[in-house]
Amino acid sequence: MVVGVSPDPAERLHKFRAKNDLPFTLLSDPDHEVAEMYGVWGEKKMYGKTHMGIIRSHFIIDEGGRIADAQMKVTAKKSVERALAAL
Repeated sequence: MVVGVSPDPAERLHKFRAKNDLPFTLLSDPDHEVAEMYGVWGEKKMYGKTHMGIIRSHFIIDEGGRIADAQMKVTAKKSVERALAAL
């Protein structure tokens, strides 16, 4: 099962999922509680400015609920490639 988590509101995620025909669930984490638990809410830099945001990453969680693979600071394409290789 694949689940995406984003700080965006649920309505925006619903539209994004429909627009991009994504075959997986997207969960809204507006207070970034889940992101902070996984260590993926942090300082980012863009165009010389610093802000807080999601650090693109993926986690593979095994049947026992343990993290079997974690990839941080990946592009969307590389994340998929790395996840498939880890599986």
